[in-house]
Amino acid sequence: MILDKIIELALEEDLSLGDITSDTIFTPADKARAVITAKEDLVLCGLPTAKEVFNAVDPQVIFTPLKQEGDQVKKGEKVLELSGPVLSILKAERTALNFMQRLSGIATASREYAAIGNKYGVMIADTRKTQPGMRRLDKYAVRIGGARNHRISLADSVMIKDNHIAAAGSITKAVAKIKAVIGHTPKVEVETTNLDEVKEALSAGADIIMLDNMTPQEIMRCKEEIAGRALIEVSGGVNKTNLEMYCKTGVDVISMGALTHSVPAKDLSLKIVEYIK
Repeated sequence: MILDKIIELALEEDLSLGDITSDTIFTPADKARAVITAKEDLVLCGLPTAKEVFNAVDPQVIFTPLKQEGDQVKKGEKVLELSGPVLSILKAERTALNFMQRLSGIATASREYAAIGNKYGVMIADTRKTQPGMRRLDKYAVRIGGARNHRISLADSVMIKDNHIAAAGSITKAVAKIKAVIGHTPKVEVETTNLDEVKEALSAGADIIMLDNMTPQEIMRCKEEIAGRALIEVSGGVNKTNLEMYCKTGVDVISMGALTHSVPAKDLSLKIVEYIK
């Protein structure tokens, strides 16, 4: 299972040589109770992953969520309680928090961006610009936040991008080669950078046309040309400050690398609140 591999690697970074501090101070018999608290407003994400981290370290740790996955959490609210061997809680602490903080950051941004898209009937989607090895978790957090997933992997859909076009010789040639092999069922998406490429993609039979790194004014001209003959996706250069401006163009989908590649992690902390020796 992919999640098991991710957790195994993450724990190996911290624990492959043991925990010299905790192992020196405490014994396996020492017990504690701890809480994880939100240090800022956030959309909570990563509870199932954190649970698997603590379980991987020690199944004796009792994991009690105080909030649900996807909840809007206010600064200072407790989201999770833990009890069990203090050694195990401390050894799993940083790895569990790292997952929760990153995933909550992505979910929080996704919730905010999806809300803007919803105002204009525009789907907000992610891209493959994810943390290496973390794609399924990153995209899971996008869904928890309320945005949508684009391709999980290269096998998920046909997307003819600039380098495919350059190597094939033209949009027309690339689309023809694809359609000669895959048949009529899968949709074909073509990336375009100007109006002439949009016209060529339409003539070649593209089902979805991506308008890459275009201004809103350029998008509106392309939209008039497409005139409902293909779905329109916008990507490239879209961020928090200009998202609403792009949504106002009325395209079908806006895909944003900013959902995953540069979202700040949200601040959560774990504190021991009771020690039982």
